[in-house]
Amino acid sequence: MPLLRQIRADFDAETIVMYQAYGPAIADAALAAGRFVAPFSFTRMTWIKPSLLWLMHRSNWARKPGQERILAVRITRAGWERALSQAVLTAPVPAIHGNAAAWGRAFDAANVHVQWDPERSARGAALNHYSIQIGVGRTLIRSFAESWIVGLTDLTPTVHKIDALVRAGQAGKAQRLLPPERPYPLDRETARRIQADT
Repeated sequence: MPLLRQIRADFDAETIVMYQAYGPAIADAALAAGRFVAPFSFTRMTWIKPSLLWLMHRSNWARKPGQERILAVRITRAGWERALSQAVLTAPVPAIHGNAAAWGRAFDAANVHVQWDPERSARGAALNHYSIQIGVGRTLIRSFAESWIVGLTDLTPTVHKIDALVRAGQAGKAQRLLPPERPYPLDRETARRIQADT
C-alpha cells in the first residue's frame, strides 16, 4: 500500500525521469536539440511530474490542445534534489511555516513550488494517495534545461498505445507498458519540507 504522500518515480543511481506535456513545436525543437530550446519559455515556471499516470490525467492522454506530445525528461538526481532543497509548498503548513503570512513570504520568494495531487489510475480515477509535481521557477529554468537534462524521449506513441489498450479493456497489457515507478529515497529534512511520508 503506497504511503499517502510519497515520491514514486523511474530512477537509477544518477538520474530520475520526469514527464511533461507540450505542443508539437516545443516538443519537436527539444527532441532535435536534446534539451529545451525556443519556443520553450525560459521566463515562466515549468512543472515537472514523476508520475506518468498523473500527467495522462492532466493532459487527457495527450488530447488537450498544447499537450499533444508527452516527453520523458531524464534529469540528474543532483538537479532534482537541488530543486527539492529549495521547494516551498503551495499551501501553508503551520508546523513548517508558522503562519499564513510567513508562508506567503516564503512562497513568493521561492525558486521551486511543490504541490501534491491525488494520484490517478489508468482510467483516470482519483486514488487514495498523492503524487508530487514540482514547479521550477525562472531562476532555475536555465539550469533545468541546460544542465540537469541528460535525455529526452518522445513517449507519445506509447501513451496512445496504453490509452487504446485501457479503452479496449486490456488493462493488464496496458500496465506492462507503464514505467517502473518506485519510492524515491529522501533525507528527513527534505521529506519534512515537502511533507512527504517516508
